[in-house]
Amino acid sequence: MHNPGNATPDRFPAVERFEEGAQYIAGRLTRGTSGRTHAVVDPASGEEVLRYELAGTADVDRAVAAAREAFPGWAGATPGERSDALHRFAAVLADRAEDFARAESLQCGKPLKLSREFDVPGTIDNTAFFAGAARLLQGQSAGEYSGDHTSYIRREPIGVVGSIAPWNYPLQMAAWKILPAIAAGNTIVLKPAELTPLTSLLFAQAATDAGIPDGVINIVTGTGSKAGEHLVGHPGVAMTSFTGSTAVGRRVAEIATATVKRLHLELGGKAPFVVFDDADLEAAAHGAVAGALINTGQDCTAATRAYVQRPLYHAFVERTAALMETVRLGDPFAPGTDLGPLISHVQRDRVAGFVDRARAYARVVTGGQAPGGQLAKGAYYRPTLIADAAQDSEVVQSEIFGPVLVVLPFDTDDEGIALANDTPYGLAASAWSRDVYRANRATREIKAGCVWVNDHIPIISEMPHGGYKSSGYGKDMSAYSFEEYTQIKHVMFDNTAVAAKDWHRTVFGDR
Repeated sequence: MHNPGNATPDRFPAVERFEEGAQYIAGRLTRGTSGRTHAVVDPASGEEVLRYELAGTADVDRAVAAAREAFPGWAGATPGERSDALHRFAAVLADRAEDFARAESLQCGKPLKLSREFDVPGTIDNTAFFAGAARLLQGQSAGEYSGDHTSYIRREPIGVVGSIAPWNYPLQMAAWKILPAIAAGNTIVLKPAELTPLTSLLFAQAATDAGIPDGVINIVTGTGSKAGEHLVGHPGVAMTSFTGSTAVGRRVAEIATATVKRLHLELGGKAPFVVFDDADLEAAAHGAVAGALINTGQDCTAATRAYVQRPLYHAFVERTAALMETVRLGDPFAPGTDLGPLISHVQRDRVAGFVDRARAYARVVTGGQAPGGQLAKGAYYRPTLIADAAQDSEVVQSEIFGPVLVVLPFDTDDEGIALANDTPYGLAASAWSRDVYRANRATREIKAGCVWVNDHIPIISEMPHGGYKSSGYGKDMSAYSFEEYTQIKHVMFDNTAVAAKDWHRTVFGDR
C-alpha cells in the first residue's frame, strides 16, 4: 500500500497489514508490477481507503509458479495433516473476526451487523467444515466388479486452481473458492475483485499464520481483462473456478476451454419468490423484504421476482411496501443501520436506470430514488418495490443486482411455477405455502439449484450452492464441492495371476 486513505483505525484496524502491497505470493505481500494503481473506495462516503499497485501478468506468472512449487508437498500431506492445518486456520480467523468484519463493511458498504453476523461467522464455519471434510474424500467401495479384478477409486488433487471471485461477498467467496480446493490437496491462485481485495488478502495472511505452507494460497489483485484473463488461460493452471455475471462467465469459459481446463461457473441469478394463496402473509412479506434487501440486493440468490397468487396479491404488495419503508439507511458502522450503499456510484446509477425505465410500463410502489442529505455522498438507493410489470419486461428478466423487488400476480399453481421458471437463470428460488404437497411440488418443478420453503436466503456449510441453466454449473460448499476439485482415478488389480487370460483371444489366438 503506497497511499493510505481516510479510514480511521477504528473502522480499519487491520490497515497496517497492507503496508507491503496488495499481492500475496508465496507467503508474503508484494506490490503489483502492472504500472497502474487502483483505489479501494468506501462506498458509504466516496472516500479513498487505500491505493495499491495492480497485478500485471508477471505477478500472475509468479503466483502460479509459487502454487506449482507448493503443490507436491501439499498434495502429499495426509488428509489428517491438511485437516489439522485448516482447524488452526479456523481458530486464527475466529481470533481476528472483528478485523475481518470491519474491513468487509468498509470496502463493501454492508452494515457491520451483516458482516459480523453473516459473512464472518459463515466463513469461519466453512473453514471448520472443510477441516473435517479434508478427511472424508470418499469414493465407491472397493470390490470385484469384473469377478477377476479388484477395483477401487482414488480421489486425487487436480493441481493449481486459478479462481476469480466477485465483489459482493469478497470474504465468503474467497473462502468458497479456497477451502475446498486446498482441503482436497490443490494449491490456488485467487484473483479477487479489484474493488474489494482487503478481506481476501487478510484471509491468505491468516492461513500463513495458521501454518499453511507458503504458496498454497496466493492472491493476485488486478483487473479482469489483464490479470484475470491471464490466470484463466495460464498453461500452469489446471482448473478455473469463477463466480460473477453470466456475460463474463461466457468469456471465462471461452478462455478456459481453449486450454482444456476443468471449469466451475457460478453465475447470475433472478430468484423467484412464489407465494401461494394459503401462505402466511406476514411471514412471506417479512421474508420478501429480507430476501430482497440482503447486502443491498447485491446477491445472486436475492429474492427479485415475487409471484403472488391473486387472492393475496394486493395485501402482499401493501404489506411488503410498508415493511420496506421501515428499513433504515445509514452509515454501515452505525448500530441502527439496516441497509448500506451499493458497491459504487456506477452500480447505483445502473440500478436507478432499471427503475426509471420501468416507470413507463409498471408502478413503483415505494422507493425508486437515491436519498438526499448526508447520504447523497454515498452510493445509496432506497428499497424499491415495483408492481404490475409484464413477465417479459426488463425488470423481470434481467439481473438488477440492487434493492429492487418486482411483484407479479398469478392465478393457478401451474401458472405460478411456469412463471418462476421463465427466465434464463436457475440459481435459487423459494415457495411459500402451508400445504406440504403444494410446496413439495414446487421444489420438484422449479428449476433452480436451491429451493427454500417458507424462507429465502439461509445457507449452510454442509449443503451445496450452485445453479441450473445460465446460472452456471458446479457446486460450492459441502462435500459435493470435492467433485469439482478432485480427479477421480479408477485403479484395477488382476486377481488371477494367469498369464494367458481368456479375454486375450478376442485380440489374438484361440481358446
